[in-house]
Amino acid sequence: MTDHTLAARDAPIIAVATAAGRGAVGIVRASGRDLSPLIHQVCGRSLAPRQATLLDFQDAQGRPIDRGLALHFPAPHSYTGEDVLELQAHGGPVLLQLLLARCLQALPGARLAAPGEFTERAFLNDKLDLAQAEAVADLIDAGTEAAARSAGRALAGEFSHRVDALAQRIVRLRTLVEATLDFPEEEIDFLHQADAAVQLSGITEALLALLATARQGALLREGLRVVIAGQPNVGKSSLLNALAGAELAIVTPIPGTTRDRVSESIQIEGVPVHVTDTAGLRRDEQAADEVERIGIGRSWDAIRSADCVLFLHDLTRAGRDAAYDAAEREIEASLPPGVSVIQVWNKADAVSLSSEALPVQIAGDSGMSTLAPPDGRADRSGPEGLALSARTGQGLEHLRQALLRTAGWQAAPEGVFIARARHVQALQRCAQHLALAQAHLTDNTPALDLLAEELRLAHLALGEITGAFTAEDLLGEIFSKFCIGK
Repeated sequence: MTDHTLAARDAPIIAVATAAGRGAVGIVRASGRDLSPLIHQVCGRSLAPRQATLLDFQDAQGRPIDRGLALHFPAPHSYTGEDVLELQAHGGPVLLQLLLARCLQALPGARLAAPGEFTERAFLNDKLDLAQAEAVADLIDAGTEAAARSAGRALAGEFSHRVDALAQRIVRLRTLVEATLDFPEEEIDFLHQADAAVQLSGITEALLALLATARQGALLREGLRVVIAGQPNVGKSSLLNALAGAELAIVTPIPGTTRDRVSESIQIEGVPVHVTDTAGLRRDEQAADEVERIGIGRSWDAIRSADCVLFLHDLTRAGRDAAYDAAEREIEASLPPGVSVIQVWNKADAVSLSSEALPVQIAGDSGMSTLAPPDGRADRSGPEGLALSARTGQGLEHLRQALLRTAGWQAAPEGVFIARARHVQALQRCAQHLALAQAHLTDNTPALDLLAEELRLAHLALGEITGAFTAEDLLGEIFSKFCIGK
């Protein structure tokens, strides 16, 4: 949880709940066990519950600070589960700070809210579970429409309901196994009669389906980190510009034009894709100067942290330039293991019918073939790579689809709820414990104590998602990343 003493956690909290800067409306929000002193001093009257009241916000001398709407949400029927007061004033930064200071003065013991503390109190008061609380921040931070809709579904509890349903099934099976431990002479028949193996298989199947959906949700939230890599002058900056639909990177025929990383976030079918153009890769002794050498080092750093690397080749040079081909092999051998690599052959528009056949094969629907002329046949993809033209846009749609396949994007956005990497990790741990439980159950002489322990650990892993079993330091890390006022 956020770093407060117990007394500080019980104190009323107040914050400006709208974004910094000027706006038509600004909101000052307060939450605490009893806000009646604040209401009477600032509003000058009592407020009807959950009704907007137009009135003057008063300073300590009773003079108006501003005129706006006041809304009172008595506990427990509020966002935090405590008394909540929202003052909607004009959105000037100085005015909002005056109103904030007045509220702090009017309510003894009140303090400024820490980031995410309103939502933290909602979690602590059982208004939201942890997955729903995280969805609040994800909804605010959503970078695409699909991510926003998915976060809304998670906030509505779709993810939590599926996790809770799985947890209940595991609890029922745990209860069965624990009961058999009290009757060792009948344990095998008891488990068989209750179809424990069938129950466990069903739980595992449901978990794997939930894990697949959660991976899609995590992809919607985190996005795919893609790095464009290759030798100088193969068209990396042109490809970035083509994918982004804007002139972001400088493109010239001069080798080494790109000295540092240039990044842009795009969307492919609602999935955020963070694309980074890098300096051309070559040996340090081939770099023009120290600046280019630093850029090459940063390129390798970006490659090592990427989810996917677009290894770009120049079709007009492949198979014709021995030094170029040797450098290609050297770079490819240096790519870190475990990073997905898509081979991309650029400048397909420069290869015409009159060109001599290049020793580059692109896998097509009907098998292997030499590179086709730029008549629409050269943008086919397969295990050997994908040919395109960053200049004309030929083959870009095939590249976009290849990126989605690499990311594992399969589910329709309408069926996905937002998820985080920690959710996926917790589900994976649960799956591992269920697999061990299955092994113990199917053993010739089942070790029921070990089976019970694996089921307990699987249950704990699920509980971490909704906050049923969660360490305080994890809560502090989660809520500290929220915006102030939320």
